[in-house]
Amino acid sequence: MRHNKIIAGTMTWGKWGKNLSQVDMTNRIEQWVESGVSAFDHADIYGDYTTEIEFGKALKKSSIKAEELELITKCGIQMTTGRNNKVKHYDYRSTYIISSLEQSLKNLQVECIDTFLLHRPSPLMSAEEIAIAIEQLKKQGKIKSFGVSNFLPHQIQLLERYIDVEANQIQFSVDHLEHMYNGVLDDCQLNGRDAMAWSPLGAYFREDESEKMKKIRETIRELAAVYGTEEEVLVVAFILKHPAAVRPVVGTTDLNRLSILKKALSFEWSDEDWFVILESSVGRRVP
Repeated sequence: MRHNKIIAGTMTWGKWGKNLSQVDMTNRIEQWVESGVSAFDHADIYGDYTTEIEFGKALKKSSIKAEELELITKCGIQMTTGRNNKVKHYDYRSTYIISSLEQSLKNLQVECIDTFLLHRPSPLMSAEEIAIAIEQLKKQGKIKSFGVSNFLPHQIQLLERYIDVEANQIQFSVDHLEHMYNGVLDDCQLNGRDAMAWSPLGAYFREDESEKMKKIRETIRELAAVYGTEEEVLVVAFILKHPAAVRPVVGTTDLNRLSILKKALSFEWSDEDWFVILESSVGRRVP
């Protein structure tokens, strides 16, 4: 399931974005699978705890069987919207992790989650407590693999005193390079973790007129013209070129946009041009 395969991010499919109808969501699932994208990324909190439910209903109405999909979801963040919480916080008690996963199974109307992630590190998390939950869920066949999201290597090391961590989903894009330098992507390579990147397009197509983004756009436009391809292709190809075999989690709900982004999977270009983009992002030559 690895090797730079694109993952469909569902964060904006529901209440937090496009607010797709059940029919539209069903169509997207079928179109995405037909186009070769069968991995779908969720989190319990998306749409104030509603998007998993809507996706599950849409999947049930579709011609796609759950077994054909790779399903990823996350737990741990406690929102003040959609829940009776007085403050946003994290909950990694074993009882909560188990109940959250079981709720996701019910929401998505499936029997197993392929990859179950802790959404963000908590100062109060107990590695031993987390391991108790994950071991039980694996033993029951309710999850296939366990990972984290937005964790640093030392936080993963803490968990690995008790449980194997098989994936890390992080922010990584042409304008967000932090994890190339803080050991996160090195850790993924060293330990064979499935590296996934949320927001892989970064701020490239947003209303960000900073000098940094202007320089990045100028560079990528010039290279896109040289290679005869779309700017999106180079933006995604930049992270795909990293040897950690990063899998981009793309949030588009437009099939044409998805087709363009998929071109990055087979895009061939020089290492030197990759460094041209890197230089435009960091604002200086490589030391």
